[in-house]
Amino acid sequence: MVGLATGGALHAADFDADATINIGSLYEPQNLDNTAGAGQGINEAFNGNVYEALFRLSDDGAVEPVLAKDTKVSEDGLTYTFTLQPGVTFHSGEPLTAKDVKYSIERVTSSESKSSRKNSLKTIASIDTPDDQTVVIKLSERAISLPYNLSYVWIVNDAAKDLQSKEDGTGPYKLEEWRRGSSLAVGRFDKYWGAKPSNGEVVFQYFTEATALNNALLTGAVDVITSVQSPDSLAQFKDNADFTVAEGKSTTKLLLAYNDRVAPFDNVKVRKALARAVDDKKLLNAIWGDYGTLIGSFVPPTDPWYVDLTKVDAYDPESAKALLAEAGYPDGFTFTIDTPNYDPHPVVAQFLQSELAKVGVKVNINVITANEWYTKVYKAHDFQATLQEHVNHRDIVFYGNPDFYWGYNNQKVTDLIKQSEASATTDEQTAKLKEANTLIAEDAASNWFYLYPQIVVSAKSVSGYPVNGLNSQFFAYGIKKSVD
Repeated sequence: MVGLATGGALHAADFDADATINIGSLYEPQNLDNTAGAGQGINEAFNGNVYEALFRLSDDGAVEPVLAKDTKVSEDGLTYTFTLQPGVTFHSGEPLTAKDVKYSIERVTSSESKSSRKNSLKTIASIDTPDDQTVVIKLSERAISLPYNLSYVWIVNDAAKDLQSKEDGTGPYKLEEWRRGSSLAVGRFDKYWGAKPSNGEVVFQYFTEATALNNALLTGAVDVITSVQSPDSLAQFKDNADFTVAEGKSTTKLLLAYNDRVAPFDNVKVRKALARAVDDKKLLNAIWGDYGTLIGSFVPPTDPWYVDLTKVDAYDPESAKALLAEAGYPDGFTFTIDTPNYDPHPVVAQFLQSELAKVGVKVNINVITANEWYTKVYKAHDFQATLQEHVNHRDIVFYGNPDFYWGYNNQKVTDLIKQSEASATTDEQTAKLKEANTLIAEDAASNWFYLYPQIVVSAKSVSGYPVNGLNSQFFAYGIKKSVD
């Protein structure tokens, strides 16, 4: 199923326009600012709900205009002129102006920004605001993905303060309360410039363990789970008339990321050996049963430059041992995996520990919190290997940035990714990224295990929620709750 979960057809009189929708999630934000290392939870709660951008990535993967009413591109592709939607106000009551857009883009591209998309916007040479409704962006070179990359730039009021604990967006909801460790509530913004939400309030309820999350749905404490984390839990919902199970398309990849800067992971033979030592199919089955998809690279089938690379470094323990010997490790070696403390990472780490032991490699497991992961791994690069899920759409570009946390550095790949962005056509862009994707896989830059399934489960009484979960976003404004 793709798009929105419709459930039973609800007519205007059939749903409560002021209902509170309780959403269950495992991903609480670390803070409320997506330029400050807030994690995927802030995208789920705030993207499109509290904050909007010039463009939006729809649930089916299309790039749609939001705050940009009109876009003009110069013949040489170096100048983009955006006309803003009229009559837009921030939650504080201030009007949206071109200066707010300029400020918001510069927040993302600043040296202090922790946005993973900062590097994707580095071709911006200048931003001009000739009047309150017009933004002119000039590029140092072509950037075919500029509208897509701008969908990651939330437009904030240039006078807003303390955005890690407060907000001032233009979206259909405004922040009501954030109870750290428990919940985050947003309420309908009555002066919203666009279509009115189909509900009055949305409360994200946070859990650290999948079983507790499922129990909350079973007992009616939540109305919908944004992404089911275990196939074992599905049986209690699939054959129960009180619930709807919707399967969408996922962009969430589970991988073992090496620190490619340090030995032995700076050796491509070692990385390829570890890839061949792990039975990805067995792992996927252990975690997800019949759900999920094996992938041989960082690129999911929903990206235009997908190539089936599952046969590159396929499961072959004997070949893994031979490669380790060639790399100078005939008796194996010992390393530590830093793993987030939430499902399914600790269990996956134990599986890898068992698999790699069969080829003489000893794995130590260090379980850390999401905050520790960000500080130790993402920011300080103080790790050997780490388990992580990457949720972003079209994120192969991270392998073209040698400064990214995993430190992969292949000049040909960096050049291909850069050239792809300067492409005049999408066909040219796709061809270059397919080539880059193949090289990254041949280098075994990381160890990609599988693509998560995207399964949303809800009470039968709610409908209209997104099911694809691209970039972990979860648009709540279309969710309807039937009248009892």
